[in-house]
Amino acid sequence: MSDRGDTIIINMEKITGKRIVILLFDRLTALDAVGPYEVLSRLPGYSIILAGKERRGYKDPYGLEITATHSLDEIRSADILLVPGGYGIDSLITDDEILQWIRAMDQSTLFTVSVCSGSIVLAAAGLLDGRRCTTHWRRIGKLKEFNVTVEEKRYVHDGKYITSAGVSAGIDMALYLASLVAGETTAMTIQLSIEYDPQPPFDCGNPSKAPIEIINRIIQKK
Repeated sequence: MSDRGDTIIINMEKITGKRIVILLFDRLTALDAVGPYEVLSRLPGYSIILAGKERRGYKDPYGLEITATHSLDEIRSADILLVPGGYGIDSLITDDEILQWIRAMDQSTLFTVSVCSGSIVLAAAGLLDGRRCTTHWRRIGKLKEFNVTVEEKRYVHDGKYITSAGVSAGIDMALYLASLVAGETTAMTIQLSIEYDPQPPFDCGNPSKAPIEIINRIIQKK
């Protein structure tokens, strides 16, 4: 993985072993994809494919660009499919091409997972019908429009589907997923290797603990 200015380019010309496919789209939340990527790229025997509608760069709302090395029509199966979230999901949930591709990919997956509002895309594709799931706290109302049971947890595992709460929760989900496919020892080794030991300076990472003025600032943000 190389960082050229504000562009992340991942060269995966030779895809070997089991495949993890991460969907890219415009206005995604970068950490939703990059956080799990950092964890899952360390799984032995797995390769990661970044896929989008076209082979091109996809930008988050602040200009960070991540390049899709494959177009959707080049990817016909995956062992793990990961759908990140972000403002761009509002377009995805009405995009028949994306939803059909997700349904098709889901036919081959061992696990289909999401980060943040990516669970709304899975729900729109019909994959979470009757299942327990979660999302970013700002998107809970939208997720409840579907036939799902929303649980306000860091991540929720139901069947082969694992959904996680907002942004940073994708790292927790990815470590849990790593433990399922490679064992707890491997997952713990990955956690230590990335020194994932959260000690935030403020105890306001959840609406239940945050001051109301902070909550309001986020709610009012477009």
